[in-house]
Amino acid sequence: METILSLKNLHKKFGAAIHAVNDLSFDIKKGNVYGILGPNGSGKSTTLGIILNVVNKTSGSFNWYGGNLTTHQALKKVGAIIERPNFYPYMTATQNLALVCKIKRIPFTKIEEKLKAVNLYERRNSKFSTYSLGMKQRLAIASALLNDPEILILDEPTNGLDPQGIHEIRVLIKEIAQNGTTILLASHLLDEVEKVCSHVVVIREGVKLYSGTVDEMVASQGLFELKVDTDSEKLMELLTKFEGIASIKTEDDKIIATLNKSVSASEINNYLFHNGIVLSHLVKRKPSLEQQFLTLTNKN
Repeated sequence: METILSLKNLHKKFGAAIHAVNDLSFDIKKGNVYGILGPNGSGKSTTLGIILNVVNKTSGSFNWYGGNLTTHQALKKVGAIIERPNFYPYMTATQNLALVCKIKRIPFTKIEEKLKAVNLYERRNSKFSTYSLGMKQRLAIASALLNDPEILILDEPTNGLDPQGIHEIRVLIKEIAQNGTTILLASHLLDEVEKVCSHVVVIREGVKLYSGTVDEMVASQGLFELKVDTDSEKLMELLTKFEGIASIKTEDDKIIATLNKSVSASEINNYLFHNGIVLSHLVKRKPSLEQQFLTLTNKN
């Protein structure tokens, strides 16, 4: 699979105190949806700024298409939204996109196609000032798609949107990806990355904690939710002695036992029953991206 973008030991410092990007390395391969995941201030936007040539790196390197294209050449194949949509409020969607086409020397014939792609064609003659936040974001995505980019880069694409707007943008991102466009998005929302992305790079304070597929990140032996009406202390003690349980914690009125090997519900139930514990609740679950993310960030 072709590598579109490769980052190697990238650093960005702002003065002596802020190390915004710290030895960051990862590859973006064609045809996938990548999420750079991390809390606000983790270096996501700075990383995107560096690869888009609007922020100067301190050290390290990055290259497009295996170094076969200069950054200037490669950016002609990129569509990007790294700031809030910035269009003329008194102009219509069509007029705003026509201006973008003129600046970027893109044929005006693309406008109708891209407005249909983002489901704004029926509102093409409405002024930008009449658009909802979600519609404004979709128009920005249409603008970024005008040059038929091979990779679309989005910084916090659902930030500030209501639930309906968030849903619309997520559906749109999936549709764009299905048409073969590689997508790289930065987000602090675990739910967004889990629902939209195939791959994830987790960073905190500029440092990479994980890089790989979302499925691999949540792939573990799972966990059990257990509850007993009496003698929860004895239940906790027995669980610590059971081979295959890596850790135990209490969550609300349940006990959460994380596994490090395959264990069936019947095995754990039989073990506890033979040791005098009758469970009132037993459910085996696959851990969510949120649980894995918290485990990952707490270890580092």
